[in-house]
Amino acid sequence: MTAEAVPAPALSYGRLLPVSVHFDDLDALGMLHNARYPLLVERAWTELWQEHGVRFDGDWATAGDACNVVRDLRIGYEAPVTRSGTYAVHLWLERLGTTGLTYGFRFCSRDGALTYAQGTRVLVRLDAATLRPAPWSERFRAVGRELLRPAG
Repeated sequence: MTAEAVPAPALSYGRLLPVSVHFDDLDALGMLHNARYPLLVERAWTELWQEHGVRFDGDWATAGDACNVVRDLRIGYEAPVTRSGTYAVHLWLERLGTTGLTYGFRFCSRDGALTYAQGTRVLVRLDAATLRPAPWSERFRAVGRELLRPAG
């Protein structure tokens, strides 16, 4: 007897990317350690942007849009993750400014149905030479617009 897969909820915005939780990501109580959530979200975010050619290859002078820093990170924990396995991160943009952006995220079940944690993160694009805010490229902004959460 085989079980039928439950269809994933349709996302009206953003992207759902798979992430793996390993046994050593769990804390002494057998729950995903609180510091691992942002790390797993960062890995999903990096994968998403690498699909669009945005990556850091070791040279800040040529990093372009990958030369950015975190200004703010907020996260709320909704339910514990108590075992290793495949989960997902739902990513979207809340705001896309000239030199900064705010993205939203949910750490969720593989199908996106159950939320374990959610939050926002603010990034600022930097000029590699001056370390001052710099505008996102038009190519980056075009991809970003596709990820914007609809207002309302």
